[in-house]
Amino acid sequence: MSQKSSDNGASLSQNGTSAYTFTKEQLAEIEVLKTKYPEVQAVTLPVLWMAQDTFGHVDPEVQRLVAYTLDLPESHVHGVAEFYTQYFKTPKGKHVLDVCTCLSCHLCGGMDTLGYLENKLGIKAGETTPDGQFTLQEAECLGACGYAPMMQITNDVYVNHLTPEKVDQVLDQLASGDTPDFESIPMPLVSTTSNNEAAGGSDE
Repeated sequence: MSQKSSDNGASLSQNGTSAYTFTKEQLAEIEVLKTKYPEVQAVTLPVLWMAQDTFGHVDPEVQRLVAYTLDLPESHVHGVAEFYTQYFKTPKGKHVLDVCTCLSCHLCGGMDTLGYLENKLGIKAGETTPDGQFTLQEAECLGACGYAPMMQITNDVYVNHLTPEKVDQVLDQLASGDTPDFESIPMPLVSTTSNNEAAGGSDE
């Protein structure tokens, strides 16, 4: 594989065919990122995110572009991309639905939610709808056990306490171009005074 750069940015070519390209503006942003970390290896994560936001995935050829741009071994970039499930190693649909089926969600109907989505979209987990709108995935714990069953939409929005009716509403919103509101997960407030009293102590 040959490497090349152009006046418009950095790109790779393979067998004479132009592949993926970072723009001059993106390259300038990458140079700024490099100044924020002691080692260039640390810039791999944000540059992979930049690549995924730009190309929709970080398949092996995109990983090679990142390695070339950062002057890092391809094996390093590949290892980082493979470690994190949030990086899409193959092209996905416009909306990626990660349905949690870990223990808490499983006990609260996570598998039922996944099955409902499979029937509704006409695909199985790991597949993408023919129109390219939705990719359905089974996910491990997303840290919202008290709000099961739940799913995450394209590495961003959390939707909790899912029911068939709520799933239908979410799909309709996404299909119309709207994004559901992020349903935050409030953390319990722990009183220091209460803890001390429970331990037989005092605040004084």
